[in-house]
Amino acid sequence: MPYVDGYVIPIPKKNLAAYRRLAQKASKVWRDYGALEFRECAGDDLAAKSQFRKMAKLKPGETLVFSWVVYKSRADRDRVNAKVLKDPRIAKMMTSDMPFDPKRMAYGGFKVLVDA
Repeated sequence: MPYVDGYVIPIPKKNLAAYRRLAQKASKVWRDYGALEFRECAGDDLAAKSQFRKMAKLKPGETLVFSWVVYKSRADRDRVNAKVLKDPRIAKMMTSDMPFDPKRMAYGGFKVLVDA
């Protein structure tokens, strides 16, 4: 069964273009090492009283990025991520100014329950 890493990231709307550029570079690294899918989605329809807004404690001018990476299995995810973390392209990205506050990012690994 596939395995998924999921991310929810509050981000200033003014930084979405910079985030997209960063994510496009990162997606290449993950795919180079075997990730099956790499998706980055920006909040578009988050109602004022949305649970997503409450959970992320969004500030005025912010939206959410909802992201996921799909792998063949958890073992494959562990292998891919170990290589990604050692890749100089990722190291270079982490030294630049981040377009979001990494301390507010939520992430985790998930077993797939339904794959339709």
